[in-house]
Amino acid sequence: MFTGIIEEIGTVKSIQRKPHALELTIRAKTVLDDVNRGDSISVNGVCLTVSSFTKDLFVVDVIPETFKSTTLAQLSSNSRVNLERAMSANGRFGGHFVSGHIDGIGVIRSIRKETNAITKKIELEPSLMKYMMLKGSVAVDGTSLTIFHVDRSSISISLIPTTQIDSLLGDKGIGDKVNIECDMLAKYTERIHLSKSNMSKEWLSEHGF
Repeated sequence: MFTGIIEEIGTVKSIQRKPHALELTIRAKTVLDDVNRGDSISVNGVCLTVSSFTKDLFVVDVIPETFKSTTLAQLSSNSRVNLERAMSANGRFGGHFVSGHIDGIGVIRSIRKETNAITKKIELEPSLMKYMMLKGSVAVDGTSLTIFHVDRSSISISLIPTTQIDSLLGDKGIGDKVNIECDMLAKYTERIHLSKSNMSKEWLSEHGF
């Protein structure tokens, strides 16, 4: 589980490419302070497991399903990536609940600068729009953000100066693709609603009630 507050920007040192899979070696510092083999680190919003590490590098594997459903396949050597360790039980919870399981990919369609903020309009896959609401939460490349506008096929998010500096979103341009994770609470609410709508006497009987 993550909070969507990016801890540092790492750099891809090398990539081993396999058929629909990757092994990423990433240079970092902060996220390696207390790392152990098997720990989870969010890389551009994708929850990945540390397979090995040194004092300034860690290695993660990208399996075929993740390769196909995220933007990680577009990475190359020297690409920069947003990094966050899994949240600790005794830490402050500054963003929103982020699982690191990507729901789809968005495309930046427009950028507007207003005073100290940068607003970016992101076109989403139709299946994701039902989870988007004004002033709701969304994780974009692992960054916890508030939705400031919603239309039929896109959302708008606004980056404060801190987010512009501490994550890669400030550098993303028109046409760039980003990983999208919808608000977990919205997905659970939908699931509960669908389950309730199917609770006929027959359904209850089949499930032991």
